[in-house]
Amino acid sequence: MTRSQLAPGVEMVSVPGHGLAVRTAAGDFLRVNPGDVPAEALLDRLAGGPGTHGGTRLATVVAQFEQAGYAGEDHGRDWPAALRDVWLLGDPAVTEPLTAHLRASGAEPRTVRPADLHPVTASPAVPPAAGHGRPAAVVWCLDGPVPEGLWDAADRLPERGAAWLRCHREGWLGWIEPLAVSAGDPTSAHVRARRLAATPAHRELAAYWQGARTTGHPARPSTAAYGLLAALLAADLTEWAAPHSATDAPDGPLDADTPLPANRRLRRIDLRRLTVTEHPVLPVPPVAPLPRPTT
Repeated sequence: MTRSQLAPGVEMVSVPGHGLAVRTAAGDFLRVNPGDVPAEALLDRLAGGPGTHGGTRLATVVAQFEQAGYAGEDHGRDWPAALRDVWLLGDPAVTEPLTAHLRASGAEPRTVRPADLHPVTASPAVPPAAGHGRPAAVVWCLDGPVPEGLWDAADRLPERGAAWLRCHREGWLGWIEPLAVSAGDPTSAHVRARRLAATPAHRELAAYWQGARTTGHPARPSTAAYGLLAALLAADLTEWAAPHSATDAPDGPLDADTPLPANRRLRRIDLRRLTVTEHPVLPVPPVAPLPRPTT
């Protein structure tokens, strides 16, 4: 029988002279008052043991841990079979370490060409089941800026039932765009529009994307920098494939204390210092057509 255990990242600590404490996944310490339930029985039970001492009182305390999200049944982290087919495109500097991460997690990644996406993106906008030559997710990684229009067709992937994740590099900055899993999630076109709107140098940024740039000694990120990009991409996909996906948008407005879900998060990676900052991104609503001129 599957037993309730501590949730991943949650730990119990025996504090000399002060009983038990919980260290949450966020690193906070909370004091535990189990009443007359023996500490040894509670620790044994939360470690997956039988916890035979304590009876219904022990069950009540464990139920309180479950309600607080600190314990639950251990269902493992197996990648769902229906989501294992992940297509990878782009530069091997990122796709090769990403392949290793995904295979270790239970996915079945394979490298494809842009032409292989055409049958998927050109199909009717009805979400099909993954499999039968159709991917569950598509990841496109560029070791440079995104050429104008390159990802326009791929932006239709969420409407066709495939998750859509992408990253690219601009000099010493790497960008991981939001994981789009449904038609209402930000696409690459939305991210470009938001970035242009957020900078006073929008003309210069647009020209940079269009290829109006000259460089002397090009930036050459380290293997560790590419590995960081791959690890972050793999983490997004692993959370998406989990039974309780982290791509569910939180209730209410996004603020500084609300963790950003993967489908609302733009990551900016400093490839020299290997630091990451996150920025919320919302889809751009359709622009209303101009009114007809009156005569």
